[in-house]
Amino acid sequence: MSNAAANLVALNTVVRREIVRILRIWTQTLIPPVITVTLYYVIFGKLVGSRIGNIDGGFTYMQYIVPGLVMMNIITSSYANISSSFFGAKFQRSVEEMLVSPMPPWIMLLGYVLGAMARGLIVGVLVLLVALLFTHLHMIHPLVVAASVVLGSAIFSLAGFVNAIYARKFDDVALVPTFVLTPLTYLGGVFYSVKMLSEPWQSISRANPILYMVNAFRYGVLGISDVQVGVAFAVMLGFVAALSAFALYLLKRGVGLRS
Repeated sequence: MSNAAANLVALNTVVRREIVRILRIWTQTLIPPVITVTLYYVIFGKLVGSRIGNIDGGFTYMQYIVPGLVMMNIITSSYANISSSFFGAKFQRSVEEMLVSPMPPWIMLLGYVLGAMARGLIVGVLVLLVALLFTHLHMIHPLVVAASVVLGSAIFSLAGFVNAIYARKFDDVALVPTFVLTPLTYLGGVFYSVKMLSEPWQSISRANPILYMVNAFRYGVLGISDVQVGVAFAVMLGFVAALSAFALYLLKRGVGLRS
C-alpha cells in the first residue's frame, strides 16, 4: 500500500471514530446547544427583540442575532469536541498508539479537526433550523456563509487541540472555555453591533477574533457587517495558518503527550 493510500485510511479511521463518538453520545453533543439557543431565541429574540424594533438594514432583532448565535454554537461545539476527545485519548493512553504508528502528525491533527468541524456543522444546521421556526432568513451570499463556517470552525478546533495538548487534568479542558471562550463570544458582536460602542471599547472589540467570524457569517446571511469582509477572512486565514503550524509543532515535539 502506498503512503498516500495508507494516510487516507488513517485519516478516514480517525474521522469516522470521531463522528461515531459524536452520534453515540448525541444527548450530550447535539441536544444541549439546541435547547440553549432556543431559550436565546425566545428570551432575546422574541421578548427583548419585540421592544427593540428594527436595526441595521431594516432587519428585526431576531434576524440580526441568528447569525451570531449560529456561529457561536459552531465554534463552541467544535472547540468542546476536540478538546474533550483528544484529552480523553491522552488520559486513556490511546494517543500513544497513534504516535508510534506510521501515521504522520498532520494526519492525526487533520482527523481530529475534521471530526470537530463535523460536530460544529451539525450543531450549526440544527440551530439554524430552530431559528427558522421563529423568523425567516434569506441567505444572500452562500459562499461567504460556507467559507466563514469552515474557517471559524477550523480555528476553534485547532485552538481546542492545543488546549487538549497542554491540559494535565479535566479541569484544564474546561478552564479556557469558561474564562476565555465564553467572554470572547459574548463580546464578539453576537447580540449587538460594535458600532454602538464608544471608544476605546469599539477598538478593543476589534481585537477579538470572534468579531470577524460572526460578522463574516452575518454578511453572508444578511448582507451587513461591522467589519470589512476581506479583512475578516484575512484574520481568519491568519489564525488557521498560525494555529495549524503551532499544533503540528507541538505534536512533532511530543509536548504534553509523552510521559
